[in-house]
Amino acid sequence: MANPPHVVAKQIGTGERATFLEERLRKRMRSLVWFTIALVLAVSFFFPLYIMVSSSFKAEEEVLTTPIHWFPEKFQGLEQYRKAFEVVPLLRFFFNSALMASIDVVVTVIFSALAGYGFAKFRFWGRRFFFFFVLSTMTVPFQILLVPLFIEVRNLGWDNSYAGLIIPGIMNAFGVFMMRQFAYAIPDELLDAARIDGASEPRIFWQVVFPLLAPASASLAVIIFLFSWNNFLWPLVVIKDQIYATIPVGITVFTQPHSAEPQWAVAMAVSTLATLPVALLFVFFQRYFIQGMVLSGLKG
Repeated sequence: MANPPHVVAKQIGTGERATFLEERLRKRMRSLVWFTIALVLAVSFFFPLYIMVSSSFKAEEEVLTTPIHWFPEKFQGLEQYRKAFEVVPLLRFFFNSALMASIDVVVTVIFSALAGYGFAKFRFWGRRFFFFFVLSTMTVPFQILLVPLFIEVRNLGWDNSYAGLIIPGIMNAFGVFMMRQFAYAIPDELLDAARIDGASEPRIFWQVVFPLLAPASASLAVIIFLFSWNNFLWPLVVIKDQIYATIPVGITVFTQPHSAEPQWAVAMAVSTLATLPVALLFVFFQRYFIQGMVLSGLKG
């Protein structure tokens, strides 16, 4: 005998509710799994930073103790930071790093925008060949180019100088690629309208194209600043005098056992100070950083 209509409706409602609860439970489980993965990654990235910062407030003998002292037992306050400024010209190191990063950012952004706009919007012989040639330089590890680049800089008389420190890093193939991807999104009709109005190509670039590339420029500026600020290998090779040394190279003064007893606590203090500008920059401009890394591969 068939069930009455109200019984059938009740069974259907119960089945839909059970399906809804199962789907909700699956979503919560997926969210919990992703949250756990994100938490593990966050802790793994935060752990070295915590060790660095906490070690800058420890006594020298506490830094390398086993087991690890999670909190300073002999809290030193700002003593290790004071020692850092006494041992080396730390402000000079910061100035050199800031100067190198700032010039690299300004020159790289402008020339990358020019080159990217040219590759994206102009038709000329060998355009694809030249663009892929630029991209091919990204596949060559910098360590392979280190010796010939140093020989070239030395022959020009730029070794152990600001010119040798800064000029080799003012162009970047990644910047050209990134700006080209963003320049593709600029409507051709907008450029044609500017040409009809009598605007010259330089004026079109500076007054029409470059303002539209502002998000990409900000993203590229953050990336280049991070790369230049953290650059260690090239300054180590090309610079001999402390007066031209950057922060990453300056930190090695405190950890070289052949020159003196390593000062690990002071090195952690300097590392903490060197991390602050980068951390603040990333916090305030992380939207541009992530946007540039994602969209540069999607546009075009």
